[in-house]
Amino acid sequence: MVRARWFSWLIGFGLFAACDQAPRMERAMDDCQTEQVSLKVEVLSAEGARVRGATVTGTNVTSHVSITGVTDDQGVSTAINESLAPSAVRVVATAGAKVSAAQQVEWVCDACNCQPEPATLQLQLNP
Repeated sequence: MVRARWFSWLIGFGLFAACDQAPRMERAMDDCQTEQVSLKVEVLSAEGARVRGATVTGTNVTSHVSITGVTDDQGVSTAINESLAPSAVRVVATAGAKVSAAQQVEWVCDACNCQPEPATLQLQLNP
């Protein structure tokens, strides 16, 4: 019992000691979004129908880091987000053996977030 009390006191003291006394600046208002901005990607078949379950991959052309997502019931994926910014991102969709032509998206960044240009991308699978 004494050990448990001593241990909890020691942890409490450790947490107190971990607090630094650095000056803090209070912001009146924070306009930055906490969620990452996403690119809306619509995948269409060669006939123009929306494709559910297509794989959408965005790859940063500089770092080669990729994000992959799957389209929903409306043929839309929002998996590709600003974590790939600020470099251009190459986006391609696949469904089985069908592949879309790759398209490039630029990210325009400010102090808080990056926005995709264009904001929505349509990828059409080959016949």
